Amino acid sequence: MEYESVIGLEVHAQLLTRSKLFCGCSTAFEADPNDNTCPVCLGMPGVLPVLNRQAVELAIRTGLAVQGTIATTCRFARKNYFYPDLPKGYQISQYEEPIIQGGWLDIEVNGQRKRVRLIRIHLEEDAGKSIHGEHLADPTKSYIDLNRCGIPLLEIVSAPDLRSPEEAKAYLQQLKTLLEYLEVCDGNMEEGSLRCDANVSVRPKGAQRLGTRTEIKNLNSFRFLQRALEYEIERQIEVLRQGGTVVQETRLFDAQRGITLPMRTKEEAHDYRYFPEPDLVPLRVDEAWIARVQASLPELPAARRQRFVTQYGLPAYDAEVLTASRALADYFEATVQRFPQPKVVSNWVMGELLRALHRFQHTPPQAPLTPEYLAELLQLLDSGVISGKIAKAVFDEVYETGRRPREVVEAKGLVQISDAAALEAVIRRVLAENAAQVEAYRGGKKQIFGYLVGQTMKATQGKANPQLVNQLLRRLLEEDGP
Repeated sequence: MEYESVIGLEVHAQLLTRSKLFCGCSTAFEADPNDNTCPVCLGMPGVLPVLNRQAVELAIRTGLAVQGTIATTCRFARKNYFYPDLPKGYQISQYEEPIIQGGWLDIEVNGQRKRVRLIRIHLEEDAGKSIHGEHLADPTKSYIDLNRCGIPLLEIVSAPDLRSPEEAKAYLQQLKTLLEYLEVCDGNMEEGSLRCDANVSVRPKGAQRLGTRTEIKNLNSFRFLQRALEYEIERQIEVLRQGGTVVQETRLFDAQRGITLPMRTKEEAHDYRYFPEPDLVPLRVDEAWIARVQASLPELPAARRQRFVTQYGLPAYDAEVLTASRALADYFEATVQRFPQPKVVSNWVMGELLRALHRFQHTPPQAPLTPEYLAELLQLLDSGVISGKIAKAVFDEVYETGRRPREVVEAKGLVQISDAAALEAVIRRVLAENAAQVEAYRGGKKQIFGYLVGQTMKATQGKANPQLVNQLLRRLLEEDGP
Protein backbone atom coordinates (compact mmCIF):
# COMPACT_ATOMS: atom_id res chain seq x y z
CA MET A 1 0.00 0.00 0.00
CA GLU A 2 1.22 3.49 -0.84
CA TYR A 3 1.01 6.16 1.85
CA GLU A 4 1.05 9.95 1.81
CA SER A 5 2.02 12.33 4.58
CA VAL A 6 -0.11 15.14 5.94
CA ILE A 7 1.79 17.95 7.65
CA GLY A 8 0.84 21.14 9.46
CA LEU A 9 3.27 23.52 11.17
CA GLU A 10 2.90 25.62 14.30
CA VAL A 11 5.51 28.34 14.02
CA HIS A 12 6.53 30.44 17.02
CA ALA A 13 8.04 33.82 16.15
CA GLN A 14 9.50 36.11 18.81
CA LEU A 15 8.38 39.67 18.11
CA LEU A 16 10.81 42.55 17.63
CA THR A 17 9.74 44.55 20.66
CA ARG A 18 12.16 46.03 23.16
CA SER A 19 10.08 44.96 26.15
CA LYS A 20 8.14 41.84 27.04
CA LEU A 21 4.47 41.16 26.35
CA PHE A 22 3.08 42.02 29.78
CA CYS A 23 5.90 43.88 31.58
CA GLY A 24 8.71 46.34 30.90
CA CYS A 25 11.62 43.86 31.06
CA SER A 26 14.11 43.89 28.19
CA THR A 27 13.94 41.27 25.46
CA ALA A 28 17.71 41.46 24.76
CA PHE A 29 19.11 38.02 23.95
CA GLU A 30 22.59 37.92 25.49
CA ALA A 31 21.86 39.08 29.04
CA ASP A 32 23.16 37.07 31.98
CA PRO A 33 20.73 34.36 33.15
CA ASN A 34 17.65 35.73 34.92
CA ASP A 35 18.77 39.38 34.61
CA ASN A 36 15.82 40.42 32.42
CA THR A 37 13.13 39.50 34.92
CA CYS A 38 10.71 41.20 37.29
CA PRO A 39 7.84 40.16 39.59
CA VAL A 40 5.44 40.08 36.61
CA CYS A 41 7.36 37.68 34.38
CA LEU A 42 8.50 35.68 37.42
CA GLY A 43 4.86 35.07 38.30
CA MET A 44 4.95 36.57 41.80
CA PRO A 45 1.64 36.74 43.70
CA GLY A 46 -0.41 39.90 43.30
CA VAL A 47 1.16 41.23 40.09
CA LEU A 48 -0.89 42.38 37.10
CA PRO A 49 0.03 42.10 33.40
CA VAL A 50 -0.12 45.15 31.10
CA LEU A 51 -0.37 44.42 27.36
CA ASN A 52 2.40 45.64 25.03
CA ARG A 53 0.74 47.74 22.29
CA GLN A 54 3.63 47.28 19.85
CA ALA A 55 3.25 43.49 20.01
CA VAL A 56 -0.39 43.85 19.00
CA GLU A 57 0.58 46.09 16.10
CA LEU A 58 3.14 43.56 14.84
CA ALA A 59 0.46 40.87 14.97
CA ILE A 60 -1.84 43.06 12.89
CA ARG A 61 0.96 43.65 10.34
CA THR A 62 1.39 39.91 9.99
CA GLY A 63 -2.32 39.26 9.63
CA LEU A 64 -2.69 41.88 6.90
CA ALA A 65 0.33 40.54 5.01
CA VAL A 66 -1.14 37.00 4.84
CA GLN A 67 -4.65 38.23 3.94
CA GLY A 68 -6.03 37.12 7.30
CA THR A 69 -9.06 38.49 9.11
CA ILE A 70 -8.19 40.82 12.00
CA ALA A 71 -10.50 40.37 14.97
CA THR A 72 -11.99 43.67 16.10
CA THR A 73 -12.43 42.10 19.54
CA CYS A 74 -10.39 39.27 21.01
CA ARG A 75 -9.19 38.20 24.43
CA PHE A 76 -6.44 36.35 26.21
CA ALA A 77 -6.74 33.04 28.04
CA ARG A 78 -4.81 31.13 30.65
CA LYS A 79 -3.28 27.92 29.38
CA ASN A 80 -2.60 25.86 32.49
CA TYR A 81 0.27 23.42 32.71
CA PHE A 82 3.21 22.79 34.98
CA TYR A 83 6.75 22.98 33.70
CA PRO A 84 9.84 24.25 35.55
CA ASP A 85 10.45 27.12 33.12
CA LEU A 86 6.86 28.42 33.51
CA PRO A 87 6.91 29.97 37.00
CA LYS A 88 3.22 31.04 37.08
CA GLY A 89 2.04 27.52 36.32
CA TYR A 90 0.14 28.90 33.33
CA GLN A 91 0.88 30.71 30.08
CA ILE A 92 -1.07 33.75 28.92
CA SER A 93 -2.11 32.91 25.38
CA GLN A 94 -5.18 33.14 23.14
CA TYR A 95 -7.53 30.23 22.58
CA GLU A 96 -11.10 30.69 21.36
CA GLU A 97 -10.59 34.29 20.27
CA PRO A 98 -7.30 34.72 18.38
CA ILE A 99 -6.37 38.11 16.99
CA ILE A 100 -6.13 36.74 13.42
CA GLN A 101 -8.04 33.99 11.64
CA GLY A 102 -7.52 32.59 8.16
CA GLY A 103 -5.07 33.80 5.54
CA TRP A 104 -2.65 31.98 3.29
CA LEU A 105 0.94 31.74 2.10
CA ASP A 106 2.09 30.66 -1.36
CA ILE A 107 5.08 28.36 -1.78
CA GLU A 108 6.89 26.83 -4.75
CA VAL A 109 8.49 23.37 -4.80
CA ASN A 110 10.01 21.81 -7.92
CA GLY A 111 8.44 24.48 -10.09
CA GLN A 112 4.94 23.83 -8.71
CA ARG A 113 3.15 26.62 -6.85
CA LYS A 114 0.91 25.80 -3.92
CA ARG A 115 -1.25 27.81 -1.56
CA VAL A 116 -1.01 26.83 2.12
CA ARG A 117 -3.96 27.95 4.23
CA LEU A 118 -3.51 29.40 7.69
CA ILE A 119 -5.93 28.51 10.46
CA ARG A 120 -5.03 31.19 12.98
CA ILE A 121 -2.37 33.51 14.32
CA HIS A 122 -2.42 34.39 17.99
CA LEU A 123 -0.37 36.26 20.57
CA GLU A 124 1.14 34.59 23.62
CA GLU A 125 4.06 34.89 26.02
CA ASP A 126 7.14 32.71 25.70
CA ALA A 127 8.26 30.36 28.46
CA GLY A 128 11.70 30.34 30.05
CA LYS A 129 14.48 27.95 29.15
CA SER A 130 15.59 24.77 30.89
CA ILE A 131 19.31 24.08 30.56
CA HIS A 132 20.81 20.61 30.84
CA GLY A 133 24.17 19.17 29.84
CA GLU A 134 27.65 18.05 30.71
CA HIS A 135 29.06 21.58 30.28
CA LEU A 136 27.26 22.80 33.42
CA ALA A 137 28.90 23.22 36.80
CA ASP A 138 26.89 20.27 38.09
CA PRO A 139 25.79 18.08 35.15
CA THR A 140 23.45 16.10 37.41
CA LYS A 141 21.24 19.17 37.80
CA SER A 142 19.05 21.20 35.46
CA TYR A 143 19.12 24.98 35.51
CA ILE A 144 16.47 27.55 34.60
CA ASP A 145 16.98 30.84 32.74
CA LEU A 146 13.80 32.94 32.86
CA ASN A 147 15.04 35.80 30.64
CA ARG A 148 12.91 34.45 27.80
CA CYS A 149 9.83 34.14 30.00
CA GLY A 150 7.25 36.69 28.85
CA ILE A 151 8.84 37.59 25.52
CA PRO A 152 6.00 38.19 23.03
CA LEU A 153 5.36 35.42 20.52
CA LEU A 154 3.18 34.99 17.50
CA GLU A 155 2.02 31.42 17.00
CA ILE A 156 1.19 30.89 13.34
CA VAL A 157 -0.78 27.71 12.72
CA SER A 158 -1.08 26.31 9.21
CA ALA A 159 -3.77 23.99 7.93
CA PRO A 160 -2.63 20.39 7.26
CA ASP A 161 -2.02 21.30 3.61
CA LEU A 162 1.63 20.24 3.34
CA ARG A 163 2.33 16.87 1.77
CA SER A 164 6.10 16.45 2.01
CA PRO A 165 9.13 17.52 4.06
CA GLU A 166 10.23 19.63 1.07
CA GLU A 167 6.94 21.55 1.11
CA ALA A 168 7.22 22.06 4.88
CA LYS A 169 10.74 23.44 4.48
CA ALA A 170 9.64 25.76 1.65
CA TYR A 171 6.72 27.01 3.75
CA LEU A 172 8.92 27.79 6.74
CA GLN A 173 11.45 29.56 4.51
CA GLN A 174 8.72 31.70 2.93
CA LEU A 175 7.25 32.53 6.32
CA LYS A 176 10.67 33.49 7.72
CA THR A 177 11.29 35.79 4.74
CA LEU A 178 7.89 37.43 5.15
CA LEU A 179 8.36 38.05 8.88
CA GLU A 180 11.76 39.60 8.23
CA TYR A 181 10.36 41.90 5.52
CA LEU A 182 7.62 43.01 7.92
CA GLU A 183 10.24 43.59 10.66
CA VAL A 184 8.05 41.46 12.91
CA CYS A 185 10.74 38.88 13.80
CA ASP A 186 14.48 38.74 13.12
CA GLY A 187 14.19 35.09 12.04
CA ASN A 188 17.29 34.03 14.00
CA MET A 189 16.65 30.31 14.34
CA GLU A 190 19.94 29.62 16.16
CA GLU A 191 18.92 31.98 18.97
CA GLY A 192 15.39 30.55 19.03
CA SER A 193 13.67 33.67 17.66
CA LEU A 194 11.92 31.43 15.14
CA ARG A 195 11.13 27.80 15.81
CA CYS A 196 8.39 25.42 14.91
CA ASP A 197 6.48 22.32 15.96
CA ALA A 198 5.47 19.93 13.18
CA ASN A 199 2.27 17.88 13.27
CA VAL A 200 2.55 14.89 10.94
CA SER A 201 0.47 11.85 10.09
CA VAL A 202 0.31 9.35 7.24
CA ARG A 203 -2.64 7.78 5.46
CA PRO A 204 -3.24 5.52 2.46
CA LYS A 205 -2.79 7.50 -0.72
CA GLY A 206 -6.12 8.87 -1.89
CA ALA A 207 -7.81 8.51 1.50
CA GLN A 208 -9.69 11.50 2.94
CA ARG A 209 -9.56 10.61 6.60
CA LEU A 210 -6.54 11.86 8.52
CA GLY A 211 -4.28 9.40 10.29
CA THR A 212 -3.16 9.65 13.91
CA ARG A 213 -0.68 12.51 14.20
CA THR A 214 2.43 13.05 16.23
CA GLU A 215 3.93 16.41 17.09
CA ILE A 216 7.67 17.02 16.76
CA LYS A 217 8.65 19.86 19.10
CA ASN A 218 11.13 22.72 18.90
CA LEU A 219 12.68 22.41 15.44
CA ASN A 220 15.01 25.36 14.96
CA SER A 221 16.49 24.91 11.48
CA PHE A 222 15.20 24.17 8.00
CA ARG A 223 17.48 21.14 7.78
CA PHE A 224 16.30 19.70 11.10
CA LEU A 225 12.67 20.20 10.09
CA GLN A 226 13.17 18.30 6.85
CA ARG A 227 15.22 15.50 8.42
CA ALA A 228 12.82 15.07 11.34
CA LEU A 229 9.81 14.83 9.04
CA GLU A 230 11.54 12.39 6.69
CA TYR A 231 12.36 10.09 9.60
CA GLU A 232 8.95 10.38 11.28
CA ILE A 233 7.03 9.72 8.08
CA GLU A 234 9.03 6.55 7.42
CA ARG A 235 8.65 5.50 11.06
CA GLN A 236 4.87 5.83 10.95
CA ILE A 237 4.61 4.01 7.62
CA GLU A 238 6.69 1.15 9.00
CA VAL A 239 4.47 0.94 12.11
CA LEU A 240 1.38 0.63 9.92
CA ARG A 241 2.98 -1.91 7.57
CA GLN A 242 3.83 -4.04 10.58
CA GLY A 243 0.18 -4.00 11.64
CA GLY A 244 0.74 -1.61 14.51
CA THR A 245 -1.01 1.61 15.55
CA VAL A 246 0.55 5.06 15.56
CA VAL A 247 0.36 6.59 19.05
CA GLN A 248 -0.65 10.24 19.35
CA GLU A 249 2.26 11.76 21.22
CA THR A 250 4.80 14.57 21.36
CA ARG A 251 8.26 13.66 20.11
CA LEU A 252 11.68 15.30 20.02
CA PHE A 253 14.21 15.20 17.19
CA ASP A 254 17.66 13.86 18.05
CA ALA A 255 19.82 15.64 15.48
CA GLN A 256 22.91 13.57 16.27
CA ARG A 257 21.16 10.28 15.51
CA GLY A 258 18.68 11.65 12.98
CA ILE A 259 15.67 10.10 14.74
CA THR A 260 12.60 11.23 16.66
CA LEU A 261 12.04 10.02 20.21
CA PRO A 262 8.91 9.97 22.45
CA MET A 263 8.69 12.90 24.85
CA ARG A 264 5.20 12.72 26.36
CA THR A 265 1.62 11.84 25.48
CA LYS A 266 0.14 14.46 23.19
CA GLU A 267 -1.98 16.96 25.09
CA GLU A 268 -5.43 18.01 23.93
CA ALA A 269 -7.01 21.42 24.51
CA HIS A 270 -8.97 20.18 27.51
CA ASP A 271 -5.74 19.09 29.19
CA TYR A 272 -4.71 22.75 29.46
CA ARG A 273 -7.98 23.83 31.18
CA TYR A 274 -8.18 27.07 29.20
CA PHE A 275 -10.23 29.87 30.71
CA PRO A 276 -10.38 33.64 30.04
CA GLU A 277 -7.49 35.59 31.57
CA PRO A 278 -9.16 37.50 34.44
CA ASP A 279 -6.43 40.15 34.72
CA LEU A 280 -6.74 41.41 31.12
CA VAL A 281 -9.77 43.11 29.58
CA PRO A 282 -10.81 42.13 26.03
CA LEU A 283 -8.61 43.67 23.32
CA ARG A 284 -10.39 45.90 20.82
CA VAL A 285 -8.81 46.75 17.45
CA ASP A 286 -10.69 49.47 15.56
CA GLU A 287 -10.73 50.00 11.80
CA ALA A 288 -8.64 53.17 12.06
CA TRP A 289 -5.80 51.24 13.73
CA ILE A 290 -5.95 48.54 11.06
CA ALA A 291 -5.89 51.21 8.33
CA ARG A 292 -2.81 52.87 9.84
CA VAL A 293 -0.97 49.55 9.96
CA GLN A 294 -2.04 48.73 6.40
CA ALA A 295 -0.62 52.03 5.17
CA SER A 296 2.72 51.28 6.87
CA LEU A 297 3.29 47.86 5.29
CA PRO A 298 6.52 47.56 3.28
CA GLU A 299 6.82 46.06 -0.19
CA LEU A 300 6.38 42.33 0.39
CA PRO A 301 8.64 39.58 -1.02
CA ALA A 302 6.41 38.48 -3.92
CA ALA A 303 5.94 42.05 -5.13
CA ARG A 304 9.64 42.78 -4.82
CA ARG A 305 10.55 39.65 -6.77
CA GLN A 306 8.30 40.70 -9.62
CA ARG A 307 9.68 44.25 -9.59
CA PHE A 308 13.27 42.98 -9.78
CA VAL A 309 12.32 41.12 -12.97
CA THR A 310 10.46 44.02 -14.58
CA GLN A 311 12.50 47.00 -13.36
CA TYR A 312 15.98 45.51 -13.54
CA GLY A 313 15.49 42.89 -16.23
CA LEU A 314 16.81 40.12 -13.98
CA PRO A 315 16.08 36.43 -14.56
CA ALA A 316 13.43 35.00 -12.24
CA TYR A 317 16.11 32.89 -10.52
CA ASP A 318 18.19 35.96 -9.64
CA ALA A 319 15.13 37.77 -8.33
CA GLU A 320 14.24 34.77 -6.16
CA VAL A 321 17.71 34.56 -4.61
CA LEU A 322 18.11 38.31 -4.07
CA THR A 323 14.71 38.82 -2.43
CA ALA A 324 14.88 35.77 -0.15
CA SER A 325 16.28 38.17 2.43
CA ARG A 326 15.14 41.77 2.80
CA ALA A 327 18.66 42.78 3.83
CA LEU A 328 20.17 41.16 0.72
CA ALA A 329 17.60 42.81 -1.55
CA ASP A 330 18.37 46.17 0.08
CA TYR A 331 22.10 45.59 -0.45
CA PHE A 332 21.53 44.81 -4.14
CA GLU A 333 19.42 47.90 -4.74
CA ALA A 334 21.83 50.17 -2.87
CA THR A 335 24.66 48.90 -5.11
CA VAL A 336 22.64 49.31 -8.31
CA GLN A 337 21.93 52.93 -7.39
CA ARG A 338 25.68 53.55 -7.52
CA PHE A 339 26.55 51.17 -10.38
CA PRO A 340 23.51 50.87 -12.69
CA GLN A 341 24.28 47.53 -14.31
CA PRO A 342 21.80 45.24 -12.47
CA LYS A 343 22.86 41.89 -13.92
CA VAL A 344 26.55 42.54 -13.17
CA VAL A 345 25.66 43.53 -9.61
CA SER A 346 23.40 40.48 -9.27
CA ASN A 347 26.20 38.14 -10.34
CA TRP A 348 28.60 39.56 -7.76
CA VAL A 349 26.04 39.63 -4.95
CA MET A 350 24.90 36.04 -5.60
CA GLY A 351 28.47 34.85 -6.09
CA GLU A 352 31.26 36.57 -4.19
CA LEU A 353 29.13 38.34 -1.59
CA LEU A 354 27.03 35.33 -0.57
CA ARG A 355 30.17 33.20 -0.29
CA ALA A 356 31.81 35.79 1.98
CA LEU A 357 28.68 36.19 4.11
CA HIS A 358 28.52 32.43 4.59
CA ARG A 359 32.23 32.16 5.35
CA PHE A 360 32.23 34.89 7.99
CA GLN A 361 28.68 34.21 9.26
CA HIS A 362 27.66 37.78 8.47
CA THR A 363 24.36 39.34 7.49
CA PRO A 364 24.49 41.84 4.59
CA PRO A 365 24.50 44.90 6.90
CA GLN A 366 27.50 43.41 8.73
CA ALA A 367 29.58 43.01 5.57
CA PRO A 368 32.74 45.20 5.65
CA LEU A 369 32.36 45.45 1.88
CA THR A 370 29.43 47.87 1.72
CA PRO A 371 27.24 48.55 -1.34
CA GLU A 372 29.31 51.70 -1.89
CA TYR A 373 32.53 49.65 -1.92
CA LEU A 374 31.11 46.98 -4.24
CA ALA A 375 29.96 49.67 -6.67
CA GLU A 376 33.43 51.23 -6.58
CA LEU A 377 35.03 47.85 -7.25
CA LEU A 378 32.73 47.21 -10.21
CA GLN A 379 33.48 50.67 -11.62
CA LEU A 380 37.22 49.88 -11.49
CA LEU A 381 36.54 46.62 -13.31
CA ASP A 382 34.19 48.17 -15.86
CA SER A 383 36.60 50.98 -16.72
CA GLY A 384 39.45 48.54 -17.31
CA VAL A 385 41.55 49.68 -14.36
CA ILE A 386 41.59 46.11 -13.01
CA SER A 387 40.90 42.71 -14.54
CA GLY A 388 38.23 40.26 -13.45
CA LYS A 389 40.77 38.06 -11.69
CA ILE A 390 42.23 41.02 -9.81
CA ALA A 391 38.73 42.25 -8.95
CA LYS A 392 38.04 39.02 -7.06
CA ALA A 393 41.31 39.35 -5.16
CA VAL A 394 40.50 42.98 -4.33
CA PHE A 395 37.01 41.91 -3.19
CA ASP A 396 38.55 39.48 -0.67
CA GLU A 397 41.04 42.09 0.55
CA VAL A 398 38.36 44.72 1.03
CA TYR A 399 36.06 42.26 2.81
CA GLU A 400 38.77 41.21 5.24
CA THR A 401 40.25 44.67 5.91
CA GLY A 402 37.42 47.14 5.28
CA ARG A 403 39.71 49.30 3.10
CA ARG A 404 38.31 51.03 0.00
CA PRO A 405 38.78 49.09 -3.29
CA ARG A 406 40.66 51.96 -4.95
CA GLU A 407 42.99 52.21 -1.97
CA VAL A 408 43.76 48.47 -2.15
CA VAL A 409 44.40 48.64 -5.91
CA GLU A 410 46.77 51.59 -5.60
CA ALA A 411 48.59 50.30 -2.51
CA LYS A 412 49.27 46.90 -4.08
CA GLY A 413 49.99 48.13 -7.58
CA LEU A 414 47.15 46.12 -9.07
CA VAL A 415 46.25 48.53 -11.86
CA GLN A 416 45.62 46.60 -15.07
CA ILE A 417 48.26 46.92 -17.80
CA SER A 418 46.52 48.39 -20.83
CA ASP A 419 49.54 49.96 -22.51
CA ALA A 420 49.79 48.22 -25.89
CA ALA A 421 53.51 48.82 -26.32
CA ALA A 422 54.36 47.49 -22.86
CA LEU A 423 52.17 44.43 -23.34
CA GLU A 424 53.61 43.72 -26.78
CA ALA A 425 57.11 43.62 -25.28
CA VAL A 426 55.94 41.08 -22.68
CA ILE A 427 54.20 38.94 -25.29
CA ARG A 428 57.25 38.87 -27.54
CA ARG A 429 59.31 37.64 -24.61
CA VAL A 430 56.70 34.94 -23.83
CA LEU A 431 56.71 33.79 -27.47
CA ALA A 432 60.50 33.61 -27.47
CA GLU A 433 60.47 31.49 -24.32
CA ASN A 434 57.85 29.13 -25.77
CA ALA A 435 59.19 28.65 -29.29
CA ALA A 436 58.03 25.01 -29.53
CA GLN A 437 54.46 25.92 -28.62
CA VAL A 438 54.49 28.82 -31.09
CA GLU A 439 55.64 26.47 -33.83
CA ALA A 440 52.90 23.98 -32.91
CA TYR A 441 50.27 26.72 -33.01
CA ARG A 442 51.43 27.85 -36.43
CA GLY A 443 51.36 24.24 -37.50
CA GLY A 444 47.63 24.04 -36.81
CA LYS A 445 47.28 23.32 -33.08
CA LYS A 446 45.14 26.37 -32.36
CA GLN A 447 44.22 25.20 -28.84
CA ILE A 448 47.73 26.23 -27.75
CA PHE A 449 46.53 29.84 -27.97
CA GLY A 450 44.96 29.56 -24.51
CA TYR A 451 48.22 28.28 -23.06
CA LEU A 452 50.09 31.28 -24.44
CA VAL A 453 47.46 33.66 -23.05
CA GLY A 454 47.96 32.03 -19.65
CA GLN A 455 51.71 32.43 -19.86
CA THR A 456 51.30 36.10 -20.68
CA MET A 457 48.96 36.65 -17.75
CA LYS A 458 51.42 34.81 -15.51
CA ALA A 459 54.24 37.02 -16.72
CA THR A 460 52.23 40.13 -15.82
CA GLN A 461 51.02 38.68 -12.48
CA GLY A 462 47.47 38.77 -13.80
CA LYS A 463 47.58 42.52 -14.43
CA ALA A 464 47.38 42.46 -18.22
CA ASN A 465 44.17 43.55 -19.93
CA PRO A 466 42.82 40.18 -21.17
CA GLN A 467 41.14 41.60 -24.29
CA LEU A 468 44.28 43.47 -25.32
CA VAL A 469 46.40 40.37 -24.67
CA ASN A 470 44.18 38.35 -27.01
CA GLN A 471 44.36 40.96 -29.77
CA LEU A 472 48.12 41.47 -29.57
CA LEU A 473 48.95 37.79 -29.18
CA ARG A 474 46.84 36.79 -32.17
CA ARG A 475 48.43 39.50 -34.33
CA LEU A 476 51.98 38.56 -33.33
CA LEU A 477 51.36 34.86 -33.91
CA GLU A 478 49.92 35.49 -37.35
CA GLU A 479 52.27 38.13 -38.62
CA ASP A 480 55.24 35.77 -38.92
CA GLY A 481 53.18 32.64 -39.43
CA PRO A 482 52.63 30.55 -42.59
